[in-house]
Amino acid sequence: MAYEEIKRKLRGSIAPVVTPFKANHEVDYEKQSELIEFQLENGSHGISVTGTSGEPSSLTTEERVKVMENAKKTINGRVPFAPGTGSTNHDETIYLTKKAEEMGVDAAMVIVPYYNKPNQEALYKHFKTVADSVEIPIIIYNIPGRTAQNLEVSTMARLVKDCPNIVGAKESNKDFEHVNRVMLYCGRDFLLYSGIELLCYPMLAIGGAGSISATANVEPKKVAELHNAWEEGDITHAQDLHFELMKLNDVLFKDTNPAPVKAALGMMGKIEPVLRLPMGLPSKGLQEEISETLKEYDISAQHV
Repeated sequence: MAYEEIKRKLRGSIAPVVTPFKANHEVDYEKQSELIEFQLENGSHGISVTGTSGEPSSLTTEERVKVMENAKKTINGRVPFAPGTGSTNHDETIYLTKKAEEMGVDAAMVIVPYYNKPNQEALYKHFKTVADSVEIPIIIYNIPGRTAQNLEVSTMARLVKDCPNIVGAKESNKDFEHVNRVMLYCGRDFLLYSGIELLCYPMLAIGGAGSISATANVEPKKVAELHNAWEEGDITHAQDLHFELMKLNDVLFKDTNPAPVKAALGMMGKIEPVLRLPMGLPSKGLQEEISETLKEYDISAQHV
């Protein structure tokens, strides 16, 4: 299977859409479809679900499959679709990745297993086994702040060398030196996405493919526009958007993602602001700050 076409297509702002719940905590598939339409109307270049913003550890395996299926149906081929299929359980990761392949997704995003803290050799074996189990492109998701383990550059490069379908990585890694070395040792055609909001613009400067930013849930148009400006060579506009988005980025990460994002979407009238325990909404004070910030950005927000 050739992967050049997906490397050409899967670029820009890949919006990691939240999983909306009803007041009774059931998954709201109708709202999920509306959120995806909101993304497409505002220029997002691709869609992901069941990544960190999608609360996958709060979903059953069956719910994760249904969320992916509903997203695939809603997108209907209009933009690339790269759902998160990883978990802390190896067999479950393979099962979900195979399910994604059966659905015809464009790529699967597989997170470094969380909580377990595997060593580098175990991580290599985990990702290689997953990649070997399917033919679809794999995007490694490295987020050491939430998995308690960093996928080292040498391990990433080894996987890219041994697994032709590992085509990229979402790096939610604040160590920008690490990110630069990933690009160097994995190759300049490696699809490198920023998962750190304040590094979305700097990542483009070193040849990154785009971003998978939780902020796109709330302000999809400007997050996508930043990438468009860079591609068009309008560096000043891209820089302006980078700094313009900074305050919104900051407030949306003053509590654990996706709690502030869901609070914001609730204020915007997009969803019921519901998370499943053990996750919960931000404090009253932070919700008020989010509300004020949305008003500053001229994003429709109801008073808390």
